[in-house]
Amino acid sequence: MTLPVLICDDSAMARKQMARSLPGDWDVDISFAADGAEAIDAIRAGKGDILFLDLNMPNMDGYEVLEAIRQDDLPTMVIVVSGDVQSPAYERVKSLGALDFIKKPASSEKIASILKQYGILAHPQAQNDSELHRFDNIQVELHELLQEVINVAMGEAGSRLSEMLKTFVQLPVPRVFSLPFNQLSQHIAARRFDSLSGVTEGFIGNHITGEAILLTDEQSFSRLFNLFNYDQRLRKVSDLEVLMDLSSVITGACLQNMATQLDLQLSFTHPVMLGRKQKVAELLRGNAGAQMVTAVEVNYAIPEHGVECDLLIVFTESSTAELQARTGCM
Repeated sequence: MTLPVLICDDSAMARKQMARSLPGDWDVDISFAADGAEAIDAIRAGKGDILFLDLNMPNMDGYEVLEAIRQDDLPTMVIVVSGDVQSPAYERVKSLGALDFIKKPASSEKIASILKQYGILAHPQAQNDSELHRFDNIQVELHELLQEVINVAMGEAGSRLSEMLKTFVQLPVPRVFSLPFNQLSQHIAARRFDSLSGVTEGFIGNHITGEAILLTDEQSFSRLFNLFNYDQRLRKVSDLEVLMDLSSVITGACLQNMATQLDLQLSFTHPVMLGRKQKVAELLRGNAGAQMVTAVEVNYAIPEHGVECDLLIVFTESSTAELQARTGCM
């Protein structure tokens, strides 16, 4: 009997990766949903006996989907597939009834193991070339590639920060912009703050160049200072040191994970302070001027402590061709 399987993710790249990672020779009818609301409708229509569910999505996220499934007792088994690998995220989805949790990007081996573990499929096999070609019609655009890659990378970085600070880090869906660098400050979340601090770290390799810029407002800066629990009785801690430590955890982990996913050999510069207590336009003056860039923004937060930071991954215009070429491999 054909089993209805539903893959729910706002990223076309993630949906394609997930579909290609399912076992081959498995009698399933695969459907796709781009957000939680579509997933609920599909389950009600009988298209999701098994649901592979992302967490970070617009409109209706994965947590809300799990709550709706439990509240309405909908007939589906849920396996969460997410880049958010924080322990609190895992514990929360399990408490909401998820069968299991897979870290993005999902591997065929991990999926096969879970399906065997829960008695869903006894002898899962990898898909052959013919089966894989079924999904060639799912096109991945550059902005979708970058959105998903940074989403997964920030999940890794958020997990490190969560462990260090012993708190939950809220990770939204990344936003992608293609525009002149000198217009970037008009579009990012940090523009609403009058006083910001910033640090930048450059990267280069495989015909790709850019920088990662970390911005935080003054209130968040002081709260982060307390969260890092510096012992000022031993030594005086500078503002620069606070920003460098934050950049080391967030930016460093994000860039390393991004490089791994895209199979890049990147070199990184040392973090450099952009400024303290300045407006965003002043911090982002730089040397790029009106040059076109592609930027990915992650506006993450630590709600429990009232902390918010803006991370920008900015790629130069000359990087676009190489990045575009890599969408064909996804």
